[in-house]
Amino acid sequence: MTKKIFSGVQPTGNLHLGNYLGAIKNFVKLGNDSNNDCIYCVVDLHAITVKQDPRLLTENIRETVATFVASGIDPEKNIIFNQSRVSAHAEAAWIFSCVARMGWLSRMTQFKEKAGKDKEKASVGLYSYPVLMAADILLYDATHVPVGEDQKQHLELSRDIAQKFNNDFDQDNFLKIPEPLIQKEFSRIMSLRDGTKKMSKSEVSDLSRINLTDNKDSIILKIKKAKTDPLPLPNNVTELENRAEAKNLLSIYSSLNETSLENSVKEFAGKNFSEFKEVLIQVLVDKIEPISLEINKLMSNQEYLDKILDLGYEKANDLASKKVNRLKEIVGFY
Repeated sequence: MTKKIFSGVQPTGNLHLGNYLGAIKNFVKLGNDSNNDCIYCVVDLHAITVKQDPRLLTENIRETVATFVASGIDPEKNIIFNQSRVSAHAEAAWIFSCVARMGWLSRMTQFKEKAGKDKEKASVGLYSYPVLMAADILLYDATHVPVGEDQKQHLELSRDIAQKFNNDFDQDNFLKIPEPLIQKEFSRIMSLRDGTKKMSKSEVSDLSRINLTDNKDSIILKIKKAKTDPLPLPNNVTELENRAEAKNLLSIYSSLNETSLENSVKEFAGKNFSEFKEVLIQVLVDKIEPISLEINKLMSNQEYLDKILDLGYEKANDLASKKVNRLKEIVGFY
């Protein structure tokens, strides 16, 4: 049975190793499977829930597409498009806003984390964007959505909205109920400067992350300066519990090599960090440098990137417009 897969990435610039290992690497694998129909969306409507520089946003949309392609996503086999061009997303989001309940949205933990202490100053969009996310997924009859731990709650909201709409309007399976796709053998990638914090583009120090546009010299420098502790590497996974930086670096190595954390711990048990870092550097350079070089090459060919977005728009708009038109008929719009 063919899986219909939908996923999106915000065009906020500086996509990093955490984005690659947490999402994009998996997108490539899913997109290369002939049993999957994959749609990869640059979710620029989601990006403006916080203020963006318009010129940078345009550039970041293209850079996200370049990153997809440089990482190995084939734009001929998979649909790659930017969300704002397909008006069905905004139309469906309004209809689903009238189906979703305030109580459902008030339980969304990501809003609490992103808005911080002063929720009154957060945009309405930041509060309600999980409904737009539901529209993104449900418009394409997605059967599966790749999600991390921090997105499970949003997928549950999509499922709740689909079920309620189908029940409210007596529509048997009109909106498909999507299932999560959870990566196996994947650990959350943390900051190179603080193993207790998630790797993020918003962290002040560039040394905290490996950007997908970093060259070989930058990768070497960042791993050599990555925070460690004074002890040798542990003999078993249990010993990693209170050693956040050791766990993070071993997790990066494991994810890049698609092996378990247990196997990586065994491989480097008792060795010092300097020896391990040399091996990690080589793995990172082998995986990331070719992507970085290709991103830079693609970014110099704006016309090619725009053609990918044009092709993706045509395919996505054809699917989404048919679904939203039927959605409006069911609601009773003339």
